[in-house]
Amino acid sequence: MAETEYSLPRATFDKPVKLLIVVAPFYRDIADNLIAGARAEIEASGATCELVEVPGALEIPTAITIAERMSNFDGYVALGCVIRGETTHYDTVCNDSSRGITLLGLQGLCIGNGILTVENRDQAEVRADPSRMNKGAGAAAAALHLVALTRKWGGQRKGVGFMPAAEEYKLAGELKDNPKA
Repeated sequence: MAETEYSLPRATFDKPVKLLIVVAPFYRDIADNLIAGARAEIEASGATCELVEVPGALEIPTAITIAERMSNFDGYVALGCVIRGETTHYDTVCNDSSRGITLLGLQGLCIGNGILTVENRDQAEVRADPSRMNKGAGAAAAALHLVALTRKWGGQRKGVGFMPAAEEYKLAGELKDNPKA
């Protein structure tokens, strides 16, 4: 029996959505295909996007963190490609970039992870190609669905995920000063 994949219907919005695509273009042709797929999905949903390039997949979570702190994006699309080589560097890059993105997601950021982790170039080309597996579009769709959930449930609230120590102490001080808070 052949496997079938299910995709959720495209997310819809009543207010504009702005995404940031963060791409590590180490393999330029693969990155360009991922970007094309992501942009097409974003535009089809009526959203807009900006693009920023970073040196490698390990820098993607850091760039997203900086953008979240200093800009006004609703969500993020992480794109890149890591192809297995002869050393354990592949494992480090795959695991740490994924872990960084996951931790940001657990803090409430809406991120679609489109960092390909593959054994060879052929696998990467098939996954990046918009006319084939189109993983760039899949990552954009994931980010858009998370933005839709965030809006459905009333937007991001303080204290989602890990609370930085400074906020924790501030909150404790406010409770001490106002016990009814």
